[in-house]
Amino acid sequence: MTAQGLEQALAKMQDKGVDPRARAVFESYWRQLAEGAAGLIPEDSIEPMGEVPELTEIDVTDEERAAALGQVAIVKLNGGLGTSMGMSGPKTALVAMEGLTFIDIIARQVLGLGERFGVRPPLVLMNSFRTREPSLEALRAYPELAEQSLPLDFVQSMEPKLRADDLTPVEHPADPSLEWCPPGHGDVYVSLAASGILGQMQEHGIRYVFISNADNLGASCDPDIAAWLLREDLPYAAEVTERTANDRKGGHLAVRKSDGRLVLRDSAMVPEGEDHYFQDTERHQWFHTNNLWVSVDHLAAMLGEQEGGLGLPIVVNRKTVDPTDKSSTKVIQIESAMGAAIERFDGSQAIRVPRSRFRPVKTTNELLLLRSDLFGLDGDSLVQAASDRPDPVISLDDHYKLIADFDARFPHGSPSLRECTSLTVEGDITFGADVSCAGEVTVSAAQPAEVPDRTRLEGDVQLS
Repeated sequence: MTAQGLEQALAKMQDKGVDPRARAVFESYWRQLAEGAAGLIPEDSIEPMGEVPELTEIDVTDEERAAALGQVAIVKLNGGLGTSMGMSGPKTALVAMEGLTFIDIIARQVLGLGERFGVRPPLVLMNSFRTREPSLEALRAYPELAEQSLPLDFVQSMEPKLRADDLTPVEHPADPSLEWCPPGHGDVYVSLAASGILGQMQEHGIRYVFISNADNLGASCDPDIAAWLLREDLPYAAEVTERTANDRKGGHLAVRKSDGRLVLRDSAMVPEGEDHYFQDTERHQWFHTNNLWVSVDHLAAMLGEQEGGLGLPIVVNRKTVDPTDKSSTKVIQIESAMGAAIERFDGSQAIRVPRSRFRPVKTTNELLLLRSDLFGLDGDSLVQAASDRPDPVISLDDHYKLIADFDARFPHGSPSLRECTSLTVEGDITFGADVSCAGEVTVSAAQPAEVPDRTRLEGDVQLS
């Protein structure tokens, strides 16, 4: 592994017009990788995070909410293509619930804030080069959104995938676009600055930017949190919620022993043999939702000091150049996590939020939940749960992994899950209309089968 690989990668990025700040960040990570960096956080280097302020305890007035919303911008990470579910376009183009796509619901949530408080924060998408055009086209259905002080989007950076054997840029003539990848969502900070939007935020008096994943419909811009941030004059805050058994493999916050700073530890940062510590939800009880609030002025100052980067910990993502072909060339994608920025801001904090603010859709399991009668949209297009019961555990086999196959097997929508505690489906099974599930349900079939209309499923059901 020689510096020639780095030179080739940087030249390739320059030819593509990648911003110098993004190239500098890539160079720093490449050198760390070449020196053997793995981005690990051992258990003996951290302590569990203690109690944190709770959103429900914040007491603010509508006047404070409106004033706060006038000083906030919303950034939604919208670079995902939903390839794990067989999509080729923006994941946010997928119908999420009540016939509306993710992008529809996000737009309506933002417009709802304006109608309720008389102040509408600007909405900005962080797109990838693959999601930009179709996403902006979808937003044209909401012309009011264009009437804001900021552009509707910016495009995240791109970097070459590196051969795992020598860290040179990979070549893939069959589809050259697969030679490139986004540098993880930690790139949002550099791309905000490179696009000029961070500077525009300062010019328009925006104090905080609320950043969240576009596939998390629970992550609406909460005016109470915005008012709390302004009251406390905090540089950075991360939303956390109580970690459950379903979150054992999800990231958590902890306190680094060496300097007392809060740090984010994801599964990729766990040394071999320490998964039992990482998955201990009693020891590490706070789940990181990836909903972040960042001071615009603090961020701009830090990016200026760091020549465009925040010095976030490296994340080493090992894949194949064609993710659908496991026999294709093995590559490394150098990434960073935006939530890792919590350790870079002096005085950063976490705030405990209800579970309702974490409603991501990463698989068709979660999509079935969201489309079920367990959830609906209120007048402000906020996702509301039909009850306080814990969500049922959904486990669909590979027949339902891709969205086209999923929709074909649930042609009438999700079965009723209001009385369900778990649903496991094994086999090629098509569900009829008005099907309901009660208790712990397992439905299986050795060959293609159907669940008749108006069936009530309970216990183990074997179809023939």
